[in-house]
Amino acid sequence: MTQEIPFEPFPFLDDPHQQTVISAFFNILTEPSSMQQIITLPDEDKISLEITTPEGWKETDRTVLLIHGLCGSHQSPNLVRMAKRLTPLNVRAIRFNMRGCGSGRGLARKIFHGGRSEDVFEALKWIKMTTPSSPTVVVGFSLGGNLALKLAGEMGPLAHRFMERVIAVSPPVDLLSSIRMIGESENKIYERYFYRLLRANVHYLQKTFKDLPRVQLPRNLKLYEFDQLYTAPMCGFAHADDYYQKCSAATYIDQIDIPCKILLAEDDPIVAAESIDQLLLPPSVEVFKTKKGGHMGYLGNPNSEKGLYWLDSLLVDWIS
Repeated sequence: MTQEIPFEPFPFLDDPHQQTVISAFFNILTEPSSMQQIITLPDEDKISLEITTPEGWKETDRTVLLIHGLCGSHQSPNLVRMAKRLTPLNVRAIRFNMRGCGSGRGLARKIFHGGRSEDVFEALKWIKMTTPSSPTVVVGFSLGGNLALKLAGEMGPLAHRFMERVIAVSPPVDLLSSIRMIGESENKIYERYFYRLLRANVHYLQKTFKDLPRVQLPRNLKLYEFDQLYTAPMCGFAHADDYYQKCSAATYIDQIDIPCKILLAEDDPIVAAESIDQLLLPPSVEVFKTKKGGHMGYLGNPNSEKGLYWLDSLLVDWIS
């Protein structure tokens, strides 16, 4: 089911690029205090979780697993804001770091990518093992949303044992479509930014783990070229298109059996809102679209019901 919901942008900030950039890079909040939990994966790589537990929280109270987007971490503004919003509501917030990200830097030999849903599953297994009675909601942002949806679909009915529900914000459910969009000339600011971070990450990995294959990356590459040259061969895919096809959540959404909400903006510069329109959606999946908002922007009118951080208020409603 797809429905439109109203969103009133901050005055004079209705341009999608303004919404996207300001929301992603301007954060006045400091990180909440957290406890690091390191998870060892089956292939011996490690990932890091940052856990913020409210005072008085009990094991029967709710947990939210927050998953960042491409080149993000537990320090990404949307994860920091959500952790701080959830704490007064007596909800434990666990900020998930993909391989090599955030406080997990240097703990993984392999690079993160948009299909490593098995890493999220390891985090969920740890949550289930240590606090089996805590209802757990998974919230994924952008690439993290693709991971969350992919995992929920892969698990099918089994997901009920580990997740109460799943929420995805601006998920690139068709990875190839988003790679093509981000490669368009009007989006070069995003492509250059992400490639610079990805290239630096590869250099760090090769410096840290001396036995890794050496791959020379030019100073300027399209993200498609990066995935073709590095992500695909290093992560066991035949080529970039094979990676996109196998790791796009669009292939798995029809198998989702737990309650699921997906939020998309029709003016998102790097995720096509119509990418989900042709999919067969099960009754458990609800899709919500806004006219404005950019890519995970959603900076709202401060005088509106949900305030400046409209997205955070909406997510709190959905989580509760």
